[in-house]
Amino acid sequence: MFILTSFRDIIRTPPALFDINLKTSISNYLNEKLSNKVVKNIGLCVALFDIESMDDSFIFPGDGGAHTKVEFRFVVFRPFIEEVIIGKIKNCTKDGVHVTLGFFDDIFIPESCLQHPSRFDEAEQVWIWEYDSNGEKHDLFMDQGEAVRFRVTGETFIETSPVSGSDVDKKTSEQSSSDVPYSISVSISIFKFTKIHYFN
Repeated sequence: MFILTSFRDIIRTPPALFDINLKTSISNYLNEKLSNKVVKNIGLCVALFDIESMDDSFIFPGDGGAHTKVEFRFVVFRPFIEEVIIGKIKNCTKDGVHVTLGFFDDIFIPESCLQHPSRFDEAEQVWIWEYDSNGEKHDLFMDQGEAVRFRVTGETFIETSPVSGSDVDKKTSEQSSSDVPYSISVSISIFKFTKIHYFN
């Protein structure tokens, strides 16, 4: 689910930070720059793991900052295809189920990847699995906040551009995966049970 990814960058340290240890200053900058950011075709950056190397710093004419070439590693969230993960149901729509891991919300189970047979209750806004046990049907509700086990089936990276404040206000909690830079498609159809408390 998490990987270590190597990066290389030239970091500018302003004169106001010269009294701080250079490695500490660069570490703070990298965490601020990359943490909780999606790098296309890499994944969601979580936190700086370590700085592998730092070249000598240079100050260029007309610029009082120190420029340092840095190689570093970042902890990145990018689950592999077929990986099994446990998350929590965020909400249900007629198109499927949205799942969250707490730090990452763009996980979607489409209707076709739910257990069969399942139906959507418009009044309750919840998916219900009609589980057959020895010829008797039992309704198992996929309620908000319930822990659920799922299998990763695909991922999508989208090039996004900044939006104005008015555009942000127009976005809703039901935005499609095309509105976010990184989303994951998952399935629960292969599992006999998915809600964790069924095992308890």
